[in-house]
Amino acid sequence: MGSAFVSKLINRRGTLSHEITLGLIALVLAATVLYVDAFTEIESAIAVLYVIVLLLSAEMLTRLGTTLLAVICAGLTLFAYLYSHGLGENVPAQLRLAVSLAAITITCALILRNETARVGLIEANLHLRDSETRYRYIFEHSRIALWERDYSAVRAFLMSLKAEGVSDLKDYYRTNPGVIATCTGLIRTIASNDAALELLGHVADGLPSRAMRRYIAPDDDTFLDLMNAIFRGERHFEGKGNLIAENGETRLVIMSMSFPEDPAAFNRVVVGMVDITQREMMQKAIREAQDELARAARAATVGTLSASLAHELNQPLGAIVVNAQTLLRWLNREPPDLAAVRRSAERIIRDSQRASEIIHNTRSMLTQADRTPEQVDLEALVEETRALMEHDFQRDMVDFDVAPAEGPLTVKAIRIELQQVLINLVTNAVQAMRETAIDRRKILVSLARKDDIFVTLSVRDFGPGISEEAMAKLFTPFFTTKPSGMGMGLSICRSTLEAGGGQLIAGNHPEGGAIFEMIIPIEDEHDRH
Repeated sequence: MGSAFVSKLINRRGTLSHEITLGLIALVLAATVLYVDAFTEIESAIAVLYVIVLLLSAEMLTRLGTTLLAVICAGLTLFAYLYSHGLGENVPAQLRLAVSLAAITITCALILRNETARVGLIEANLHLRDSETRYRYIFEHSRIALWERDYSAVRAFLMSLKAEGVSDLKDYYRTNPGVIATCTGLIRTIASNDAALELLGHVADGLPSRAMRRYIAPDDDTFLDLMNAIFRGERHFEGKGNLIAENGETRLVIMSMSFPEDPAAFNRVVVGMVDITQREMMQKAIREAQDELARAARAATVGTLSASLAHELNQPLGAIVVNAQTLLRWLNREPPDLAAVRRSAERIIRDSQRASEIIHNTRSMLTQADRTPEQVDLEALVEETRALMEHDFQRDMVDFDVAPAEGPLTVKAIRIELQQVLINLVTNAVQAMRETAIDRRKILVSLARKDDIFVTLSVRDFGPGISEEAMAKLFTPFFTTKPSGMGMGLSICRSTLEAGGGQLIAGNHPEGGAIFEMIIPIEDEHDRH
């Protein structure tokens, strides 16, 4: 009973010593992680190292065993947390706990997925092996294309070249490419079976009266290798070559033959050929499919990041282009309006710096670098956003109004992230009102203190609002209602706010139009605790 249960957990794929070594390493590492996490004062997500335990053990565990080990690691993580911190509220510790549990869960899911893929690959290999076995069976027991050929004249010609001082036939071929045509013209077919005639396309009058030169594909190195084998006195030759069938079709074949020890016996050499055209095409298709799958996996990861970055950079880069065009117009005046040129140049510098900050912030997120929050005046942030998007408002004839708060509202956050969220929401509002009457195109931004912990920044438009169908998928990555949209904006906005302890809520205003509410913590999450 116990051995049956163990067999359900352990998958013997390697040697016993290898599995014991991995098991001991994983056990020691798990014990070390538990000790450091529960019984030391180190404040970090040390339980994430259980991921290494899972990875080390994955090779020798079944799916059930991997899942059970993940549950045990999660249990040890919870035990260490409760032992060290108890049931009291400790948000930093809880976040580390959440990160560790998430890492264990995700790693377990990836291991199980890889195991599924491995099993699928094994099954595919077994199917391929079965196919190969069937092919070999057909090769050995079915009719094989066989010829009896006279290679005596070819051998005599090659030996004469050797007597003349030629030591390397391939090197000689480079300066005398006609030597292969001469050799193949000397080959004479004595007899052939029906399979041989079928391979060449049902030759009507048989092969004995025809030379093989007619059927050999030009520039085929296989026949050079064959001649070289005779030249060097080898006893056996096997290789792949191309034949031109009677109907002009090129066929890839495996050609195999044994040469006799007696030179006089070269007048009757048995040659066997098997058509492998379809098999080679299948293997080529499999290799191409595997390469395409690998490229698709890489493209999925890169594509997600590229879509996010492209979406975020679109607005500042567009503003740079507009300001550059404006600058040129001021320069073309007689005389140039240098004050206006300076303002345009300053706006270009401002937008360039914002694009640089976006790239720097994205890089920091990818490298997990420290991003220091700062005190952000929300009213100033809104006014700065108004200035940044002034061209968009003028182009679409949109009024931008701000309902200020009763008092100053300052939050501690990463400024560029808050500004990108606000710009995304305002941009969406502008685009949503393009079909709205001009006198109703208005964006209203409101600031208010929600409570002692959070403030709200609301963006309302007077467009058609959000449909029920769109509302259900509004924050889903790559979902968009715009013909040219990528569907990344709102997903990025929500993720950005939630990463800082805030929220993004969407809805329809009772008087018409959509309203998005940014709920922003007044203090940085770590400072509050």
